[in-house]
Amino acid sequence: MYRALREAVAAALREALASQGYPTDDLGLEEPPEDVDAALASSVAFRLASAAGAPPPQVAAELADALDPAAIDYVAAVETQGPYLNFLPSERYFAGTLEAAAESAYGTLPARDTSVVVEHTSANPTGPVHVGRARNPIIGDALARVLSMAGYDVETHYYVNDAGRQLAVFTWAYETFEAADLPEPEREKPDYDLVRYYRKGNAFLEEGDPDAVEAAEDEIQAIMQGLEAGDEATYERVSEVVDTVLEGMRESLRRLPAEFDRFVKETEFIRDGSTEDVVERLKALDAAVYEEEAWQLDLPGIDKNLVFLRSDGTSLYATRDVAHHEWKLANFDRAVTVLGEDHGLQAEQVRTTLELLGHDTDRLDQVLYSYVNLPEGKMSTRRGTGIDLDDLLDEAEARARAEVEDRLGDRVRDDDLGEADVERIARQVGIGAVRYDIVAKQPTKAITFEWERALDFEAQSAPYVQYVHARACGIVDEASAAGHAVPDAGAVDAALLDHPAERDLLRTIARFPAVIEEAADALQPHVVATYTRAIAEDFNAFYRECPVLDADPDRRQARLALVVAARHTVANALDALGIEAPDSM
Repeated sequence: MYRALREAVAAALREALASQGYPTDDLGLEEPPEDVDAALASSVAFRLASAAGAPPPQVAAELADALDPAAIDYVAAVETQGPYLNFLPSERYFAGTLEAAAESAYGTLPARDTSVVVEHTSANPTGPVHVGRARNPIIGDALARVLSMAGYDVETHYYVNDAGRQLAVFTWAYETFEAADLPEPEREKPDYDLVRYYRKGNAFLEEGDPDAVEAAEDEIQAIMQGLEAGDEATYERVSEVVDTVLEGMRESLRRLPAEFDRFVKETEFIRDGSTEDVVERLKALDAAVYEEEAWQLDLPGIDKNLVFLRSDGTSLYATRDVAHHEWKLANFDRAVTVLGEDHGLQAEQVRTTLELLGHDTDRLDQVLYSYVNLPEGKMSTRRGTGIDLDDLLDEAEARARAEVEDRLGDRVRDDDLGEADVERIARQVGIGAVRYDIVAKQPTKAITFEWERALDFEAQSAPYVQYVHARACGIVDEASAAGHAVPDAGAVDAALLDHPAERDLLRTIARFPAVIEEAADALQPHVVATYTRAIAEDFNAFYRECPVLDADPDRRQARLALVVAARHTVANALDALGIEAPDSM
């Protein structure tokens, strides 16, 4: 309803501005403050004051007189508040919101004829996913979900670095060292098993006998050359390592959850000849120079050259990424890549290179993020060199389980919870807490993850929002047990929902589709997280002030319909963030 009201108000306001001889390019539409009963406000009078030669409140009053509320869909009245125009919603607005949110898919926008590939995570397959990189799959997966809810045809990709020196070192080490000479793996997972070889190999290259290291370097170089030449045997050797490590990494990422439609390997763009083609076209550019025994691009406006071919004829990651992006542009309408802030320069180099090659880079978007830190001393690993994502998620589930068990006596419902239920809730709450705490911040802001904040059931956290969904489910279950069936939203009298807390909740529910639209347009899933806190607060105010089951029959049915609308909205908002909505807590 909010999107429909906004469209109607925008059309009416443009007409009113034109009738008064004012420009119509900037309407100043915005969400009003919490203490204003309007569904929408306009600050356009500020912009027009100079041209009108009158103070903003006078301009606002003039425009209000030119607007006919009866002719604006879903608007009951237009009022001025100083320089602001406030558009008050009609009863039809509230009834329409209640009916729309009765649908389980509420918030999903109509399909758009636009395909989007979202590439995220893409961590090098050299070992377990580190917690510092956890922000990438969480933001990337949430972004893909938001875009999908906004109607886009979305594919999620993981770009696998299987052609660089690191993987050549890994392959050499795996084929060189014996498992018996390595420490025990920290977990029974493929990535933890194989990372021991990688660490052993790097230690050997740093500290080994110089002659042996030289021989090893020759082997590593041969692997890189074999990959560049498209040698099938070399590719299979490297793939054995890469695919095994990826299997373990995928298992960890599924816990978040972060799933991928496709794993795209760098070597695909070597094997199909597209990297070689890119190299030849780059060499022909005016910006191409051969310096320091390598082919480079002297890119306009960028201080550091892009090196795209070594003197030994091997390409670099950036070269293959240019080919990769050309493939994206050929197969999708838009391409969105989620990258750590340390990859900002490389992203800029690739974009500029694509422009030099004649591509429309307006179809490319990068979402850069800062890394996740943990407070000193809060967690440690047996290795002592860092914290893996698995460590964080294990700790999250354990802490959530303790919190859930402590709160069992204060639950909304009296139904018995078995061990499997407690385990399920602990997983939903624990993983949800990690995910929410990370996605709720603007990507460019640094994060220090703190358990006390993330698992606070009373503060603005995932459990706080999840508890609202569980409470709504509990109300509906209690109503059903008492013989009160959930009503058809179209059959109840929405005008009975006239308490301020009910109206506030309805206004917030009405905004949800527009929130999804805003988050998708801005590529900022944290906008949805901010919204979930608002609806949780409004629902809790409604729960405190408006009894549902003890109300008179007609009002009870209307309030039950409102509870269902809120339940759908909260569930879908959490789903857009990749967070489960527990039915009980």
